[in-house]
Amino acid sequence: MIYLTLFLEFLKMGALTFGGGYAMIPFIEETVISHGWMSTEQLIDFIAVSESTPGAFAVNISTYIGISVGGVFGACCATLGLVLPPFVITLIIAKFYARYRENIVVRGVMLGLKSTVVGLIGATVVSVGFEILFGEHMTTAVFGSANFYITLLIFAVMLFLLLYRKLSPVIIVLLSAAAGIVFGYTGVIKI
Repeated sequence: MIYLTLFLEFLKMGALTFGGGYAMIPFIEETVISHGWMSTEQLIDFIAVSESTPGAFAVNISTYIGISVGGVFGACCATLGLVLPPFVITLIIAKFYARYRENIVVRGVMLGLKSTVVGLIGATVVSVGFEILFGEHMTTAVFGSANFYITLLIFAVMLFLLLYRKLSPVIIVLLSAAAGIVFGYTGVIKI
């Protein structure tokens, strides 16, 4: 039964989410938490690993969730459920988009979808950022912890390097991992 549930839940995400893997994160979070498949902290770890490994983010995270819940066959069910709807929808859209892309209705739909995707990605940034910075408890004690300021420092430096120095995202991921290891190993932050 878990295999069918994984397939159907990820099929629903694949069919109803536009904008790629990051736009799916709120739906993925709601699904895994409501089914009790993992905690928010575990999901954030899966997001970090999915982002840091080669391949499409959405495929990576669906595979990781599937394997943690249902083993190898669970990974296959979740991944197939996720990629099947976009594959079919893309084939259909590709056939008709070139002919109708200047249509005012089609242009309106695309404008609405772009705005929604930006909102979903923004919600993900806030949700994941909140969990990383504050964890389960939002108290003023957080602002007294070194973890809070080190996390903000790493974020600010990496954002600067990405936006203003145009470093490759691969380098940014490697530098972020190295900074986390150094700060964690030296005991500056608690992991």
